[in-house]
Amino acid sequence: MYKPEELLALLEKKNIITPAKAVEIKTALDKKELVLEPFLLKNKIVDSERLTEVKAELHHLLYQNLQTETIKDDALNFLSRDIAHNYSVICFFKDSIVAKIGLVHYDLKAMEAVSFLAKGQNLKVEYYLISDKSFQEVFRKYDKLEEEVSSALEVKAKEKGDELVAIEDKSEALKEEDVNSAPVAKIVSVIIRHAVESRASDIHIEPFSNESRVRYRIDGILHNSLILPKSIHNSVVARIKVLAKLKLDETRIPQDGHIRLIIDAREIDFRISTLPLGATEKVELRILDQAKGLTNIEELGFNKQVYNTIKENIKRTSGIILLTGPTGSGKTTSLYSILNVLNKETVNISTLEDPIEYQIKGVNQSQVRPELGFDFATGLRSFLRQDPNIIMVGEVRDEETAELAIHAGLTGHLVLSTLHTNDALGAVFRLLDMKIEPFLLASTLRLVVAQRLLRRLCPYCKKETKLPEKVLSEMTAVMAQLPIEVVQAENLSIKNFEDIKTFKFYEPVGCARCSNTGYLERLAIAEAVVINDEIKELIINRRNELNITALKHSQLFVSLKQDGIFKVLAGITSIDEVLRVVEIENL
Repeated sequence: MYKPEELLALLEKKNIITPAKAVEIKTALDKKELVLEPFLLKNKIVDSERLTEVKAELHHLLYQNLQTETIKDDALNFLSRDIAHNYSVICFFKDSIVAKIGLVHYDLKAMEAVSFLAKGQNLKVEYYLISDKSFQEVFRKYDKLEEEVSSALEVKAKEKGDELVAIEDKSEALKEEDVNSAPVAKIVSVIIRHAVESRASDIHIEPFSNESRVRYRIDGILHNSLILPKSIHNSVVARIKVLAKLKLDETRIPQDGHIRLIIDAREIDFRISTLPLGATEKVELRILDQAKGLTNIEELGFNKQVYNTIKENIKRTSGIILLTGPTGSGKTTSLYSILNVLNKETVNISTLEDPIEYQIKGVNQSQVRPELGFDFATGLRSFLRQDPNIIMVGEVRDEETAELAIHAGLTGHLVLSTLHTNDALGAVFRLLDMKIEPFLLASTLRLVVAQRLLRRLCPYCKKETKLPEKVLSEMTAVMAQLPIEVVQAENLSIKNFEDIKTFKFYEPVGCARCSNTGYLERLAIAEAVVINDEIKELIINRRNELNITALKHSQLFVSLKQDGIFKVLAGITSIDEVLRVVEIENL
């Protein structure tokens, strides 16, 4: 790194500043009255490009003025937006041999990051010094979302009115270009496409007093994405309502709809929900990417005990298997994975869903329509006349549905469904509260799995960390309660505090691949309760004794918190993420 005096001397040598001016500046530098580069630029003693050219000579680098360059997208995209932003670097040329990189600062860490990426593509790297002005001008090309929306807003501002063009759904799937014919349509298209590219599961478009906020839910967490002028909000909502075939003039009550788009050759469904908020509406879009397909049960993240328990119990030909957890805990994904295992030509599978999220070939999928009188209870009655082997009910919401599910499980059908309870035992108590007779419940219920979703630490940027001894001590206390068979199955040794201390623990950092969140994708943690003879007896006769202690005595049981700590010990997630999802006493 050069000293300010060296830069000052070279500027004088090149006759960019006079000797007298150099002496004046040197005196001020010695007194620490100014910072050289900002002073030179602010007082227009030298322009930014000429100053950068001189600095390049000091660093023994070439100089490049990017304001005169035409940069192709493949070169620009060699470095992600986040890498470019974090290190102030731009790739302005790339072919099969070399990548030319512009640096605002002579930064060894930036060079290491770029060299690592280049090595993966067998590219040589040439470094150039560029001005901050050049960098900022090129960097704006990364901001496609803001740029495209801003462009559409400019066009919109020139219009006299909000002209929304309704799209006729002439085919089963609308193509993306069909919604790009007007400024508002362009804005909606950009928001949707950017959400898909960001791996978002939901889009929230929310009105406030002076703006409209767009947020994406990525890996279960909401992130701000875009701020729109308040004046455009109603037009954006109206555009989405047009696509979803909702009533434009109805803003007093909630409406639900559906859109199907083809984006980057992928067929993607969007579930639309509007909510009246005073004089305007909020809109939420749930993204259902059919191209992702069904997740294999092996990929869900279940520990070996839960995985083996599920695999064993879904072989049964009758009874009820329940998945429990709050909204967004992955219950539906797990149900689809189980159905995928059971889906064979020799069985008849029927599902009742609200809504149908993914199409499964070979499965009879029916969507409930409560407004037409076709609810879960009505659907279940019809299913029993359809000769099913396996029935999936999206959710047991009321006593009538619970009674019919029990009846179906008792009469030779395997029933899969979900409940909203915090843990596995809670499902038993919930069904008893729904007036299900204890002896019927004990005879029918086979398995309850409670689950949550944890964010995985980004493997590209996670870093090792040390946990406080208090945390390690509490983790030891929680894991010491595990049956020895479970610990051995996971190939772990965690008998005491000293054992816990031998593990490596990690924390999130954030990089380009994880959008600077430190986390990338999610996995499940779960606890499973098998309704064996001991548990059946407790359900029928001694409900008050049905607790965790009883479970530990009757079967191999791993709690949600223990499974979460398993993932921490394996380096898959952080203890903070586990604590976000499940409560652990004293932590």
